[in-house]
Amino acid sequence: MNRQKLINEIRNKKTFLCVGLDPDTRKFPTKVLESGNPIFTFNKAIIDATASYCVAYKPNLAFYEAFGLKGLTAFGETVTYIKKNYPDHLIIADAKRGDIGNTSAMYARTFFEEYDVDALTVAPYMGEDSVAPFLGYEDKWVVLLALTSNKGSHDFQFTEDKDGERLFEKVLRRSMLWGNSTNMMYVVGATQGKLFEDIRAIAPDHFLLVPGVGAQGGSLEEVCKYGMNKDCGLLVNSSRGIIYASNGDDYAKAAAEKAKELSCQMKSLLEKA
Repeated sequence: MNRQKLINEIRNKKTFLCVGLDPDTRKFPTKVLESGNPIFTFNKAIIDATASYCVAYKPNLAFYEAFGLKGLTAFGETVTYIKKNYPDHLIIADAKRGDIGNTSAMYARTFFEEYDVDALTVAPYMGEDSVAPFLGYEDKWVVLLALTSNKGSHDFQFTEDKDGERLFEKVLRRSMLWGNSTNMMYVVGATQGKLFEDIRAIAPDHFLLVPGVGAQGGSLEEVCKYGMNKDCGLLVNSSRGIIYASNGDDYAKAAAEKAKELSCQMKSLLEKA
């Protein structure tokens, strides 16, 4: 999916919600566990219930790899189902890959050729040659980790060099020499609040994938106040807050209600902007 199509989808649907598909079987209703394919059964119900309220889905690979081959099979089935039934939705594989060049090239083949997802989260720590192989695909996105929402982000991402430049700022400035606003997004945690201003001072036009709204306590209003640009420029992700809104048989209905609630808030914020 190219940048203009993504912008059009946000404008047409009046939402910039991304639903995280993080299936944890310990939280599944009994009837889902008793199905022959519980992970895909759960995902399918969530997708069908929330598709009208979001523009993107973000399956986190850890929640599939934990189940070995059957988990990866369910991941593939999930991607195929979205592409077939909701082809206008962006699919982000949250895998946080990144390694030496030839290894990254194989990761890129895995996600952009074999699974044919639209976007992949990538770790920047090993530098340009570890990221470049992901940037060679037309209408595919690298979603580079910039400033994350977890407590440990302060261990490295805020360290300053002798000129006072913080590491996350260095990542932004350097990586903008590798890609551009049509093939690169950045992960910026919703819990970082006013720091979105610092992100936008460096990367005013790039889309930002924003986890941390909901269960992690990030403020949607604050994210939009400091992070929204003329094209919206945001994909705000909610995982647990939506897909586990209920652990009963009404889980899909509850997920739809939560997604609708967030989507309505986003519509209002877009109209104000």
